[in-house]
Amino acid sequence: MPNNFLTKEGYQKLQDELDHLRKVKRQEVAERLHEAMEGGELIENAEYEAAKNEQAFVEGRIQELDVLLATAKIIEDNGKKKSDGVQLGSKVTIKEGNFEAETFTIVGMAEANPREGKISNESPIGKAILGHKIGDAVKVETPGGTYTVKILKIG
Repeated sequence: MPNNFLTKEGYQKLQDELDHLRKVKRQEVAERLHEAMEGGELIENAEYEAAKNEQAFVEGRIQELDVLLATAKIIEDNGKKKSDGVQLGSKVTIKEGNFEAETFTIVGMAEANPREGKISNESPIGKAILGHKIGDAVKVETPGGTYTVKILKIG
C-alpha cells in the first residue's frame, strides 16, 4: 500500500468531505432513489438509474476516503531550517531558464492540486527536487523530455 502523505489542512479537508458525504449526500441520494421508485416502472426509469449510479459513486468515494484517512501520514512542520533541503511540506520556489519563477508546496499525491500550487512528491518535479537545497540545479525528467530547474527558495 502506498504512503498517503497529507498536510494537516489536507487531512481536515478530506475529513470534511467524508463527513459531508456520510451526513448530507447519502441522504440526498436516498431521497432521489425513493422518489424514483415511487415513479413506477424501474426497468426504464432513467432517474432511478442515475440515482443508483450516484449512490455507487458516493459509496465508492466514502470507502476511498475511509482507507486514505486511516492510512494517512501527516506531514509535520518540524521547524526544519531552509538549508535542510526540500522535503514533504516544503514551500519551494524554482526557476527554469528564462521562464518566470514558480512557487509551490510539496504534498502527497492525494492532496496534489497544481491549480492551488500543491504538487505531488511523486510528480516529476517533486521527485527530482526532494532533498536538494537552495541554489541547486536539478534535472527533471518528464515524458516530454528533460529540463533543469534551479531552486531559489525553500520555506
